[in-house]
Amino acid sequence: MTEKFVYDASVRWSDMDAYGHVNNARFLTLYEEARVAMFFVGAREHGLGSFEEGIVIARHEIDYLRPVDYGEPVRIEMWISEQRAASFTVSYELFDNGVLASRAKSVCVPYSLANGHPRRLTPEEREFLRPYLAS
Repeated sequence: MTEKFVYDASVRWSDMDAYGHVNNARFLTLYEEARVAMFFVGAREHGLGSFEEGIVIARHEIDYLRPVDYGEPVRIEMWISEQRAASFTVSYELFDNGVLASRAKSVCVPYSLANGHPRRLTPEEREFLRPYLAS
C-alpha cells in the first residue's frame, strides 16, 4: 500500500469568496502549502535538500466535489501517482471535516534555478519518493 503524506492546512478568512466558501483558486494555494511541506520540510527531515533548489509546475488539475467553508483546518493527503525520469505527478485529496471535498494532481518538474533548465530526478530524490509512489 502507498504511504500518504498528510498535511493540515489552515483556512484563512482571505480564502473566502463572495459566497462564503473557499475560492476555487485558493485550493491551489492550499495544495501548494501541502506540497511545500512535503518537498521542502519533509524532504529536509530525511536529509534531502535538492528539491529546494527548484521544482516547477507543468500542470494542475482540480476536481471540486463540495464547497469548503471557513473554520477548521482541512486535511490534505498526498502521494505520487506517476514518476518519470524528469517529472513526477503529485495526487491530492482534500478533506473538510473528514469529508472528501476536492481531488487534484500536479505535474512537477525538478528544475535547476541556477542553470535555468529542467533536470532529472536524482537517485536520492527517487528514494525519498518511493514510499509515496502508487503501485
